Amino acid sequence: MTVCVSIKVHDCIVFAADSASTLVDAQGAVQNVFNNADKVFNLHRRLPIAAMTCGMGHIAGRSISNLAKEFRRDLMNGLDEENYQIADVVQAAHSFFDDKYSAILSERGHGFDFFISGYGSDAAHGEVWKISIVAGTLQAAEQLQSGNDAGGINWGGQTSAIARLLLGVDPAIKSVLVDAGADPSVAEEVWNVARNGLLTGFAHNPMPTIDAIRLAEYLVDVTKGYFSFASGANIVGGATDIATVTRWEGFKWIKRKHFYPPELNRSQPDHVC
Repeated sequence: MTVCVSIKVHDCIVFAADSASTLVDAQGAVQNVFNNADKVFNLHRRLPIAAMTCGMGHIAGRSISNLAKEFRRDLMNGLDEENYQIADVVQAAHSFFDDKYSAILSERGHGFDFFISGYGSDAAHGEVWKISIVAGTLQAAEQLQSGNDAGGINWGGQTSAIARLLLGVDPAIKSVLVDAGADPSVAEEVWNVARNGLLTGFAHNPMPTIDAIRLAEYLVDVTKGYFSFASGANIVGGATDIATVTRWEGFKWIKRKHFYPPELNRSQPDHVC
């Protein structure tokens, strides 16, 4: 399982995710949890574009990390670096998953989210998008944060801890109320009133990049801590990988685990993805 967090402020976009990957059997029971999965990616070595994933970790025998590298190769061979929009990257990623993997996924009934963030060639502000596969069906790409000066927080995977912290209430309250006999429209209204009244604003547009990074890491840590004490398997954990993209500095790793000793591979380019 996963928690992944996106923070957008005026100066940057930050992606952060844990490293847990859960192995389940045909009945959905947890068999093991591996704590070294890669979920944050550099989508172009010369441009400020990043990606992040949650949900299913493998498609047709290949990890999402492996697929992200293949998509990066395709993107670097086909994108006009002097004239592009993040929407172009999103459309290319959407086609990538649609052409190669939607048919396979539809047989399995699983899904995942693939977040993309970055700056277009002439953009002053970044954008955040999400591509989702739900029950084997590829959904239309969703723009979570547009290319204006508005910022915010988005998160995916195991969302309950962050929702309770930021919104003051778990989205599961709707199903709890319906199960207790409430009309669905009433449950929806209670949810909306509660989250609007209890919302805590953590992300602020003028935040410096370092503070946006600290906030993203904190939200991942909150979720990791929550599941380390909650009953059941510890399905969120491992190292936290963090990357940021800015208009002028481009893509930068802030924290990144390595499967090999970097000091023994100094001639190699910057890690896996």
